Amino acid sequence: MTTSSVARSSREPKRLGAVSRVRLFLRQVVSELKKVVRPTRNDLLTYTSVVMIFVLAVMSYVSVLDFGFGKLVLWVFGG
Repeated sequence: MTTSSVARSSREPKRLGAVSRVRLFLRQVVSELKKVVRPTRNDLLTYTSVVMIFVLAVMSYVSVLDFGFGKLVLWVFGG
């Protein structure tokens, strides 16, 4: 063996089996889930109301556009 092949083999990552990879993945998932911060009830109500208001605003905007384009098409093509 040459010195470069010995140095290369010591730097290569160790190959894990399928079961070991699954265990490692599950350990990492649990570790990341422990970092999650859950919102308080007040935060949750605030976020929900913001989303609902935004959705209603977008629905209103799209409805107005749909009504306007519908009237325009009827005016252009008669109906």
